[in-house]
Amino acid sequence: SAGLTEEQKEFQKVALDFATKEMAPHMAEWDEKEIFPVDTMRKAAQLGFGGIYVKPDVGGSGLSRLDTSVIFEALSTGCTSTTAYMSIHNMCVWMIDTFGNEEQRHRFCPSLCSMEKFASYCLTEPGSGSDAASLLTSAQRKGDTYVLNGSKAFISGGGDTDVYVVMCRTGGPGPKGISCLVLEKGMPGLSFGKKEKKVGWNSQPTRAVIFEDCVVPVGNRLGAEGQGFSIAMKGLNGGRINIASCSLGAAHASVLLAQEHLTVRKQFGEPLANNQYLQFRLAEMATRLVAARLMVRNAARALQEGREDAAVLCSMAKLFATDECFAICNQALQMHGGYGYLKDYAVQQFVRDIRVHQILEGTNEVMRMIVARNLLQG
Repeated sequence: SAGLTEEQKEFQKVALDFATKEMAPHMAEWDEKEIFPVDTMRKAAQLGFGGIYVKPDVGGSGLSRLDTSVIFEALSTGCTSTTAYMSIHNMCVWMIDTFGNEEQRHRFCPSLCSMEKFASYCLTEPGSGSDAASLLTSAQRKGDTYVLNGSKAFISGGGDTDVYVVMCRTGGPGPKGISCLVLEKGMPGLSFGKKEKKVGWNSQPTRAVIFEDCVVPVGNRLGAEGQGFSIAMKGLNGGRINIASCSLGAAHASVLLAQEHLTVRKQFGEPLANNQYLQFRLAEMATRLVAARLMVRNAARALQEGREDAAVLCSMAKLFATDECFAICNQALQMHGGYGYLKDYAVQQFVRDIRVHQILEGTNEVMRMIVARNLLQG
């Protein structure tokens, strides 16, 4: 909590208490039985965590990006997979709040901020992941409706959620032909693929989202036609901070688990904590965690302030934090020896749950491209 205001320390304490009491005791069960913990998330929404950086007039908490990062890091110590879904939900509500008109904001945001309803973000397609501007899902304008055809892949919450923020092609090729529509579960022509079997992130369902002559009112479009790609990218800047914050929480929890294991486990007649090599590795883990945290919080401030370098700082923070935090969790597992590979020990779940953070919200290879492009154009 170094460098945080008293108010931010209070947010952190509330989130840590919630993670300890409401999430951590159930983390393994949610993973093993693939439970989407709706009731727990609604309890979190009562604390204001359903629309953290959404304006208060539609039920949001109106907090800053730094406040949000602190909250997601704290929650992630209790269950990284569930917190990561909550971060995606928050991003969707923010997009509606920021780019929707007054009617759309008041229609969608209150029930999403209370988590009475849940949201999913639909950008990736089977044939366009990193190259999002080449997406093929089409929306043909017919009078006061759009007719959608296509599919989205790897959609967190898909099939179990109520609102889908969908990027689709209303114009020609490239980013300028993309628009953003908000779909609601139950619309004719909207269906879902099978529930994917994943290495981690098992407390949130992942499915393909399929559109077959799906009719959507023009009144469900966010912003103007052709603005969708810009909306998607602005959403992802925050999403990158959010997912990096979830990685920080997993790494923080893993450092504590390693610290405890080194203290209680004995080899060659003395505690592992007496081994200088392991002491040094633990010191390195803690140092890398603090470095990653400072980088994420710096990017969160830049995004909040609307600074020109915000997008590249978000990319740097996402790249650095997700890589470093995965290495920290993996090292914590190694320190547990054979015990670390047992599902009775939480450290293996943190490793499985944050591995995907190096892939989603823009792969870390794409983050390198963004940073390099910024440097070479600068």
